[in-house]
Amino acid sequence: MVITDTFSDITLDYHALNAMLNLYDTYGRIQFEKDHEAIRQFFIQHVNPNTIFFDSIAERLEYLIKEGYYETSILNQYHFKFICNFHAEAENWGFKFKTFLGAWKYYTSYTLKTFDGKNYLENFEQRTCMVALTLAKGDELLAHNILKEILSGRFQPATPTFLNCGKKQRGELVSCFLLRIEDNMESIGRSVNSALQLSKRGGGVSFLLSNLREFGAPIKRIKNQSSGVIPVMKILEDAFSYANQLGARQGAGAVWLNAHHPDIFRFLDTKRENADEKIRIKTLSLGVVIPDITFKLAKDNKQMALFSPYDIKKIYGLAFSDISISERYNEMITDDRIRKKYVQPRDFFQTLAEIQFESGYPYIMYEDSVNRSNPISGRINMSNLCSEILQVNSASKFNSDISYSHVGKDISCNLGSLNIAYTMDSKNLEHTVDVAIRALTSVSMMSEISAVPSIAKGNKKSHAIGLGQMNLHGYLAREGIQYGSPEALDFTNIYFYCINYYVLLTSNRLAKEFKTSFDGFSKSMYANGVYFDKYLKRKWYPCTKRVIEIFSAANIKLPKYEDWLSLREEIMKYGLYNQNFQAIPPTGSISYINNATSSIHPIVSRIEIRKEGKTGRVYYPAPFMNNNNLELYKDAYQIGYKAIIDTYAEATQHVDQGLSLTLFFRDDITTRDINKAQIYAWKKGIKTLYYIRIRQTTIQGTEVKGCISCTL
Repeated sequence: MVITDTFSDITLDYHALNAMLNLYDTYGRIQFEKDHEAIRQFFIQHVNPNTIFFDSIAERLEYLIKEGYYETSILNQYHFKFICNFHAEAENWGFKFKTFLGAWKYYTSYTLKTFDGKNYLENFEQRTCMVALTLAKGDELLAHNILKEILSGRFQPATPTFLNCGKKQRGELVSCFLLRIEDNMESIGRSVNSALQLSKRGGGVSFLLSNLREFGAPIKRIKNQSSGVIPVMKILEDAFSYANQLGARQGAGAVWLNAHHPDIFRFLDTKRENADEKIRIKTLSLGVVIPDITFKLAKDNKQMALFSPYDIKKIYGLAFSDISISERYNEMITDDRIRKKYVQPRDFFQTLAEIQFESGYPYIMYEDSVNRSNPISGRINMSNLCSEILQVNSASKFNSDISYSHVGKDISCNLGSLNIAYTMDSKNLEHTVDVAIRALTSVSMMSEISAVPSIAKGNKKSHAIGLGQMNLHGYLAREGIQYGSPEALDFTNIYFYCINYYVLLTSNRLAKEFKTSFDGFSKSMYANGVYFDKYLKRKWYPCTKRVIEIFSAANIKLPKYEDWLSLREEIMKYGLYNQNFQAIPPTGSISYINNATSSIHPIVSRIEIRKEGKTGRVYYPAPFMNNNNLELYKDAYQIGYKAIIDTYAEATQHVDQGLSLTLFFRDDITTRDINKAQIYAWKKGIKTLYYIRIRQTTIQGTEVKGCISCTL
């Protein structure tokens, strides 16, 4: 083997080449060829000189095993000759990064490096091999299938999975975690410990605060004793800033609170620009759970009651998060035993919009929309750090020494996404979905977070996964379709319709193979067949000529009435292995290495500017864009929130969990415009909203001109 020079000797000319994407040539064209040259120079000047090369595949593998880089238990599931041939197959695939940022992101964020961080030990194909071998768990055919789906760009595991698979020194493969906190010190203490334990293993962590008693509530019947939710938020924020995943990923957390919790205004004020440092929350993300009744009260301009979680628990015997505020609202406002205070709901929505205008937070979960479409027995009362995970949970109980007297069910997210463009090109949607679901199920089966028993129990009982999607805008533009157009909405509807069918089909196959279903299947809407009514009561076909042509050319079989009827019978008889199947995440880093537009959003700009640590700016051209189709690449700010919400609404009806939906506005909007968008999303059946993004179109009063892209 040969160890080459260190990073410090490299002249970073590839950055200058990449930056030329943001400058027009003399003919007023974007210089895409400069980005291609940046990729070539990146390998010549940086990657190759800093990579440790070996004389053979066998020598490389033996070295990485001996030196403790690769996990032997993974490789021992296969014959060594098979592993070598497997790597040779990957090397002969001919994989090429399509953008400089894709290559840069891979080598800075994913690949295996020497322990001193100075040299590279993997290329993309070798990393993919370890991912496929890990997730296949000894199944050679499945390993081949996963390898092909990743190298083709059709399937991309989420960052924790792609980063950690096969490495001996690693974090978990899971993307994120959701935990509820109960109204006692034991649960709060356990939660802080869980934040530390989960952050060091990787993935973002969300906590539900709705059950905590409000500021000034009694403790042991002594009035005005509780400090409310903010001190707990401060403790959690400190925990997340302390723990990270071996320095590879910083700890990240979110907290969720119901809109009818008495601390809701104090909660929102923590994100104000001028908030007092005693209450200011800098790094923790905020989310608000809003039931239907909140919107109805605002529409009627009636007072909005905020209810004491302490009293609800005492009177109903249920935690605040386990009841439906909309259903019990009138009952609770007439119950004098429940302390309450009244505010104007329009003041609440005004404050909500003000905070979002200033900070982008809070996220929003439309509680009743979520639970109306939930096929699983139980209530959904929170979401995750990216607002796409929507699963039921249950409370844990603790002894005085903080040990568990009853282990409840908390939530973990096992994520990966399909690239819509390459998936449509494959002409075998069923196979791609089958492989992706099996890969994600492996992540669930291989995850055992024993440090947080409620997470381990929830994962073991549910086998829940979240298959995502990305590159919708890129695909639509490639096919000559404008994002948000009738054809685009038609495609989105039918594509997700097909995905849902094949997801359920694969999970049913897994239930047959493993001879078991997820815990609670018998109480679900799948078991009694009710879930399938929407697919049996009407026909689902493309309604525009262009989309009919697309699915015909892609040779994708559209499930018919008879297919759904047969699938319903098989599921009612044999069950489903996975409790949850789909969740559409924001797909940040994996979009870049996969040459995809993020999630199912429109682009934020034709040439996106990324700030990459000490490196500075890196430029990313929208996938499939060229100088002849620029008109199809209107950005999210030009397209407007209605077209984005309409697109997400088409997909939502076929997705059992959530979709990470960001709203984009120009800086000439008002808080009223933000409220209008929130109401429009609620009426369209959207389940959650992620960030609010406002683009600055002027700098110190001067309009920004002459550049291809503007900053967020």
